[in-house]
Amino acid sequence: MTEILSLQNITFTYDLEQPEVKNAVEDVSFSVEQGEWIAIVGHNGSGKSTIAKIMNGLLFPQEGTVEIFGMPMNEENLWSIRSQLGMVFQNPDNQFVGATVQDDVAFALENNGVPYEDMVSRVEQALEQVKMSGFMNHEPQHLSGGQKQRVAIAGALALRPKLLILDEATSMLDPQGRQEVLDTVRTLREETGLTVLSITHDLEEAILADRLLFMNQGEKFAEGKPSEIFALGEQLIALGLDLPFSMKMAHLLMQEGVSLEGTHMSERELVEDLWISNFKK
Repeated sequence: MTEILSLQNITFTYDLEQPEVKNAVEDVSFSVEQGEWIAIVGHNGSGKSTIAKIMNGLLFPQEGTVEIFGMPMNEENLWSIRSQLGMVFQNPDNQFVGATVQDDVAFALENNGVPYEDMVSRVEQALEQVKMSGFMNHEPQHLSGGQKQRVAIAGALALRPKLLILDEATSMLDPQGRQEVLDTVRTLREETGLTVLSITHDLEEAILADRLLFMNQGEKFAEGKPSEIFALGEQLIALGLDLPFSMKMAHLLMQEGVSLEGTHMSERELVEDLWISNFKK
């Protein structure tokens, strides 16, 4: 597999004049391979947002190196790197600039000088990918939260990025909207091999990732598969990260004497385990 993102020994502080203040990010290293879905999780103040800004070139670390798509992240390469990144942010209402859905998806393409015929094709394809083709002429403000974020994803996909970054992209959505967005990203990844990096505190989003990075007080506390990270259990709770509902429910059931096996990372896994272990004859 091809490595498309590498952060090596990154350290960043917001106030160099106060050395006694703890660094926002302290000696963090990780990489992302092409086609992976990586989730960065942690409580508020853990360093997630700072890492997002470093990956997008909004901040440059005082120590360490950042390499994206084989290029060092610096002022010389910044715009070339950004042209290959797709970003979807927290509040969908803050992302719209067009009068209609198709205008909004086309906005970044126009800014990048994409020819009109190619732009039309890309807009149609991107909206089809997120199942929003029927809303091309709708006004964005009349869409639901989940639909707005799907349009925001379409705007990112129209640029044909090598890496899609979701920066708390589901945090302001209701459960239905959140599920719409996660289903969209999961389908896109399965169909196109899109590389995804999500910065999130949403456990249902984190569970979908191939690998989790758990941040705590600016440092990388743990890295591994979702099942490996959530197996830390009480350690995560003590550091401000909750466990998936299905895992907490499984724990309560076992305390009551119900026989269960497996990791129970999802409600479906828990239901299937209950059926196999206790009801299936």
